[in-house]
Amino acid sequence: MYREFEETIQKWLGSSKKALLVYGARQVGKTFLIREMLNRNEISFCEFNLIERTDVLEAIRKSDDSAEISEKFALYSDVELTDHESVVFLDEIQKYPEIITKIKFLVDEGRFRYILSGSNLGVELKGIRSIPVGYIESYQMFPLNFKEFATAIGISNGMLEHAEKCLREQTPIDNLVHEKLVKVFYYYLIVGGMPAVINVYNETHSLELIEREQKSIIEQYKADFTRYEKKDRKLKVVSVYDNIPAQLNKQNRRFNFTLLNKELKFDRYEESFLWLKDAAVAIPSYIVSEPSAPLVASKETNVFKLFLSDVGLLTSCYSISVKKELLEMNPERELNNGALFENFVAQEIYARTQASYYYKKNGVGEVDFMTETSNGVTPIEVKSGKDYKKHAALNHLLEKYNFNKVYVVSLNNIETDGGIVYVPIYLVGTIFVEKPEDVILPAL
Repeated sequence: MYREFEETIQKWLGSSKKALLVYGARQVGKTFLIREMLNRNEISFCEFNLIERTDVLEAIRKSDDSAEISEKFALYSDVELTDHESVVFLDEIQKYPEIITKIKFLVDEGRFRYILSGSNLGVELKGIRSIPVGYIESYQMFPLNFKEFATAIGISNGMLEHAEKCLREQTPIDNLVHEKLVKVFYYYLIVGGMPAVINVYNETHSLELIEREQKSIIEQYKADFTRYEKKDRKLKVVSVYDNIPAQLNKQNRRFNFTLLNKELKFDRYEESFLWLKDAAVAIPSYIVSEPSAPLVASKETNVFKLFLSDVGLLTSCYSISVKKELLEMNPERELNNGALFENFVAQEIYARTQASYYYKKNGVGEVDFMTETSNGVTPIEVKSGKDYKKHAALNHLLEKYNFNKVYVVSLNNIETDGGIVYVPIYLVGTIFVEKPEDVILPAL
């Protein structure tokens, strides 16, 4: 499977002297891609899984001498390592997150290069006293986005490039291409972006086996949740996670903690919510009171929508009848489709910007997403039904504020009307692809 993250690893392999830290939710393909890129570049490397290799873990834990630790890596490796060339790949470092504090000295020593990877690192690294700035490049990996999914199931690059070119030029996509990509989008809602699930789809096309694989991933997540709940009895992670699908099917989709327990308020569940965010298995979209940059300045941390990190995992919570209707590409079921469409958009936005917001105010209404791009603050309205040009809240917003770009995403082809760009939902991630021009500070 082609992953856009390949370019990040390739760039690191070609130039950086720092250690590389790759984190993200379980099962997004971190370990596989790191191995693939090292093999593709014909780089000698050893891989130590710190959950399985307790001998390596103890060697690291017991010593603060970088030369001694690197010697242990060479000794325990199944392949011969070359000084200043080989890579030591430490996987599942959540088992010993303190390795982050030691990596500075290993990088300084310079005998090997280092790649670190793990799950739940956003949770684990909170307890690290000293993260060596300047010695680590860290990146989050996500499930496959729509474009990666389309490529993985055999859609040609020519089709995808044509659609992206049309978006840049704001001209309609060829109808046959558009219809094909809409169909791929509906399949993505069912399958999602987890590599193991995509493999099942490619091999079997079975809804039952796809759902079984998705449920297996969710069970792995919940096993993690339970372990952390045992450590900290304040955490209620499982109940919050289990409640996300039901809360997304409410009309306003805002997460309401009183539905979990009428006696408890946000402050009692806040740690659980933050745990899910930090573990990269849920995506918060915060309400903002002002649609102007920086959006973070007006966000309210206790008012948010909570999406799953993968829309396929959300769909796996639905009945088989809903999935059949998705396969029929029926736009009439706006309630369920609306939740799925918004989860998809939240995923695509978060993977590109690592932030997600929405706007709601009396006298205006609610606009589904507010993002910051090179064009400034950008409103995005999501429409799952036929009446995609009915967006009263967005119209009210535009009466009061000016924006360089305004988008409505739906199942329809590209068009512009009254300063609004109507975009097929499957292209929403492309909005954020173009990098802003670099700004050079003038000399003092």
